[in-house]
Amino acid sequence: MADFVDELTARVPQLAECAGSVRRAFDALLECYRSGGKVLTCGNGGSAADAEHIVGELMKSFRLRRALPADVEEKLPPEMAEKLEGALPAVSLVSMSGILTAFANDVDWETAFAQQVLGLGCPGDVLIALSTSGNSANCVAAAQVAHAKGMKVVALTGASGGRLAALADVAICVPETETYLVQELHLPVYHALCAAVEASVFGSEAS
Repeated sequence: MADFVDELTARVPQLAECAGSVRRAFDALLECYRSGGKVLTCGNGGSAADAEHIVGELMKSFRLRRALPADVEEKLPPEMAEKLEGALPAVSLVSMSGILTAFANDVDWETAFAQQVLGLGCPGDVLIALSTSGNSANCVAAAQVAHAKGMKVVALTGASGGRLAALADVAICVPETETYLVQELHLPVYHALCAAVEASVFGSEAS
């Protein structure tokens, strides 16, 4: 497989300065999945949409056709098995409207994602937190709880990194400051990460 970071930076040269952090994020995600873990994602506004987008790429075939685990396929009717695909377990915290709005209304919006991480996170899981400023209080709180639960944190931020980058195990601080420009660079980063993890787990080179 061609090096995915080289491909990414060839397409988007602006991201060359993020190459090292993108590789470290890939390592964290692959370690998580090879250990049987899952990914949680969170963000606000456009970053909330990105958080859901990431889950969509992980939970079904993205660039490759993914085979079902053999032990699952053999227990299913063939007509059902042929309509299912291998999944990389991932949960978007922003899409859980019941608990999110209940906790925000009854307790505190700034710790709503943190409460979800508390309930869902396990040691070895990864939290992907997206914040263009790096200072979204609810993402920062989620990162703090993730570490308390033995998880790793991958942050996608703008150039400054903010509080979130300081807390993260891996911070991908793309070289823009205006919100929409940061988000335009986040998309190729997480697409590259999802494709690379998929190729490593489900590709012809995977064992």
